[in-house]
Amino acid sequence: MTEDRLADLERRVELLERRLDGALAPAPAACSPSADAGSVPAGTGAASPGAGTASTGAGAASTGAGVVRYSGEVALHGEVSWAVEYDAGAALALDDEPRTAVLAALGHPVRVRIVRGLLHGPRGTAELTEVAELASTGQLYHHLKALTHAGLVEQDGRGSYRIAPRAVVPTLALLTAAADVGGQLGT
Repeated sequence: MTEDRLADLERRVELLERRLDGALAPAPAACSPSADAGSVPAGTGAASPGAGTASTGAGAASTGAGVVRYSGEVALHGEVSWAVEYDAGAALALDDEPRTAVLAALGHPVRVRIVRGLLHGPRGTAELTEVAELASTGQLYHHLKALTHAGLVEQDGRGSYRIAPRAVVPTLALLTAAADVGGQLGT
């Protein structure tokens, strides 16, 4: 057994022991929210509204660069708990395209208004057009397409949209981190 494999197994055992001690909730291999305000797509590993917590382990094998963490327990529309812990070096090694798509989608004030409205629960196109301060649904669909492509928003029903359950806490974390970097939090 190689040293890297042994170190990875030791890390995984430590995470399991911490979970058993109650330090972490049960975690699927990939992040998934514990709940959302509506139904959860099959196969996500998510539970019904109001249920437990989802978390991940330290991500890829440790690079010794440290750990990045974020978490949240949100009750804006339904209850979602989420915790992520990922190796800092491994985070820097991830493919840039998916994350820049998310950042680009959130990089427009109209899209942030749409997301802020949807964080309070599903909305129809007429209400979203008003929340986003747009003149037409055509303009709205242009922005929804970018948000949907980035995995932030999904269609909840005919003419109704919501924040993807797995994106609720990460989206709030991104918006809060941007406010911090922008000097709004006074940190």
